[in-house]
Amino acid sequence: MVFANAGSLGAVPGKRDALVAHLTRRSSALEEVGCLAYEVGTNTDDSDTVYVIELWESADAHRRSLALPEVQASIAEARPMLAGTFGGFQFEVVGSPLRD
Repeated sequence: MVFANAGSLGAVPGKRDALVAHLTRRSSALEEVGCLAYEVGTNTDDSDTVYVIELWESADAHRRSLALPEVQASIAEARPMLAGTFGGFQFEVVGSPLRD
């Protein structure tokens, strides 16, 4: 069953675009561990927030990704751009009108 993780990341004022650039760097490691989609977005109404939607083969694949050295290094590099405000939710995908 597909696992979805949707969240918001508060950026340090003026660092949103740098955070977006960081989060959208190509990563074959995510795909190799089971990431099906990793979409990053912004909203013009909130200049200091980045939104992320992730789809994973499973919740376990998501957990495994967090242990990868590449992901740990990416998190450490992003930390100075984060304001410490986070939001989000997770769920198991149960269906879609786009596929059987």
